[in-house]
Amino acid sequence: MENLFEFNYLYIFAGALVGLLVGLTGVGGGSLMTPLLTLIFGISPSIAVGTDLAFAALTKGVGTFAHRLQGHVRWDIVRLLCLGSLPAAIASIFFLKYLGSISQEWQHYIKFSIGISVLLTALSLIFRARLKVWLSKNPQYEVKGNALRLATIGAGVLIGILVTISSIGAGAVGATIIVFLYPTLKPAEVAGTDIAYAVPLTALAGLGHFWLGNVHFDLLIALLIGSVPAIWLGAKMSSAFPEHVTRTILASVLTLVGFKLVS
Repeated sequence: MENLFEFNYLYIFAGALVGLLVGLTGVGGGSLMTPLLTLIFGISPSIAVGTDLAFAALTKGVGTFAHRLQGHVRWDIVRLLCLGSLPAAIASIFFLKYLGSISQEWQHYIKFSIGISVLLTALSLIFRARLKVWLSKNPQYEVKGNALRLATIGAGVLIGILVTISSIGAGAVGATIIVFLYPTLKPAEVAGTDIAYAVPLTALAGLGHFWLGNVHFDLLIALLIGSVPAIWLGAKMSSAFPEHVTRTILASVLTLVGFKLVS
């Protein structure tokens, strides 16, 4: 019982640490939580992914409600992303089910996919602002009309697979894709839209991993206890730190973690 309490305490601390960074930067939930669970606590990649997806669905649901009240969600974009991501998530879950008992080799592949997703998140944090400036100077490269709709659905497919396998990709990676496809959106609309489509995606993927037996509820509760108040605190503190500083620090940490996972 003493060891269980000790581990719960450490999980609560981990949830608080990640929640604080999410509150400060707006990203980093899955891209930090899943590697933290696998690298520091030694939890199997499949359990880490499944539990983090359930964690993300609950926390992002609160964020969507807040952004909806402010009118920051572009529901037309959310629908297109969901058209791609939800079927992709279902297909990915059935693929994992088809594999049956996940071998050590496949656990390695999942860990590797987590590392690639973390590195993509770091790159998106570094280059998102530059991408937006470049698109503003080169409007001829903007995707429009039916091509834009198809590209949005295709992006949803890619993110749906990435999120279901690694639990990472619905945050900074998704926001970067939205910026690339819809460069005229306001930052608040990018954030609100990115969170809104991630809720059904992470919920569906989380339910799929629950079906596969990959959700650890004691761990989930401990992470929520630590993260919920820490996200609120981080949001309050965010105004005291320049955004480029916090994002640079987060991108640096994610780069180191990503290379550690793929090495």
